[in-house]
Amino acid sequence: MDAHLDTTVPIDAVTITRKPRFEQLAITSVFGNPLERRTWSGAPANLAGGLSRLGVDVKGIHSHIGKLTKVGIAASDMLVGRGRPRTGEQVLRSLAARRRLAARVSEAARSMGMRHVLHCGTLDLLPQVDAGSDIRHYLYCDHTWALAAPYHVHAPYFTHRAMEAFDQAERQSLNGVEHVFTFGRYVRDNLIAHYGLAPDRVTAVGSGMGSIEPWYGPKDYSQPKLLFVAKHLFQAKGGVLLVEAFRRARQRRPDLALTIVGDQRSRAHVESVPGIELRDHLPWEELQQLYRDSVLLVQPMLNDPWGQVYLEAMVSRTPVMGLDRNGLPELVDGGRHGFLVERADPAALADAIVDALSDPGRLERMASVAQRHAVQTYSWDRVAEQVLFS
Repeated sequence: MDAHLDTTVPIDAVTITRKPRFEQLAITSVFGNPLERRTWSGAPANLAGGLSRLGVDVKGIHSHIGKLTKVGIAASDMLVGRGRPRTGEQVLRSLAARRRLAARVSEAARSMGMRHVLHCGTLDLLPQVDAGSDIRHYLYCDHTWALAAPYHVHAPYFTHRAMEAFDQAERQSLNGVEHVFTFGRYVRDNLIAHYGLAPDRVTAVGSGMGSIEPWYGPKDYSQPKLLFVAKHLFQAKGGVLLVEAFRRARQRRPDLALTIVGDQRSRAHVESVPGIELRDHLPWEELQQLYRDSVLLVQPMLNDPWGQVYLEAMVSRTPVMGLDRNGLPELVDGGRHGFLVERADPAALADAIVDALSDPGRLERMASVAQRHAVQTYSWDRVAEQVLFS
């Protein structure tokens, strides 16, 4: 083993040497090259970078299957009563697709000489494919199917049989995995309670931040500029709820302004609403400036298990507001670093917005504490260290 991979931790007079889980690792993704920052908000690439800085030799595997294979799987699912697939994801969630993707991953890992494979999601994870071999599989995830299913944008199109099949496929994917790393405790608890994973096989390691850089410059918290960021899934991320709450809040604060970063599909929800500006196809530098110019990110996401957007706002010294559910309470330490709204109700959200903006000094103090917490707590180097040594 390379000497630089060992980490010594002094405890009183005793020194404990921690051994890394692996010296080489393949990271996989079904949505693109995991070593490119455009894939899954850059999480695989950022984690790979952190592991590389710790001395791990990291390779990437883009697991995918061809269109003809997907058509065949879709046809088979229809024949057994799982409904006509409306999206590619619906096909990928079937056990047949997972088995083929897992076989592709296994083949690629063997050709690279990799004995350890970290999956960024369960769609290409099926450890049974490598049963009896020396390849070990790990998972890094920000949600589970059980948590996502009730609010999935395509859930109305899924038959009951399909929903059950997806859940069983998820269970099989998790069966035999060496260790699971989750973004937050909320997902860790669900893996243990719903899927029956042993607590010592699941570790919440958090996430790092994206390319938004911390802002330490001047900021006027008396200007009621709100921000909402949802490049897709406008309704699921709380956009419709926020628009109605904003209408109500603006009746009491006519100076309120809200910038929504979305896409053209969002336009139908915000057209002709006074005080709202929709921005789409926004360059990264302009998005970063919007974070810095805003005094409150209002993001009442209905079922997001984590929410990277909250961290981006926090490092920009912009307080965050969302629903008191899922991963947000953990991110804001129960309300210390952000505002939590109990009900997904326009009136309750409007009240919370008006109350938060009524005290600019409180906003500024909360923003400073939240930024310090985010910078100190959420880094990809820290995530990589926990993956390697926990």
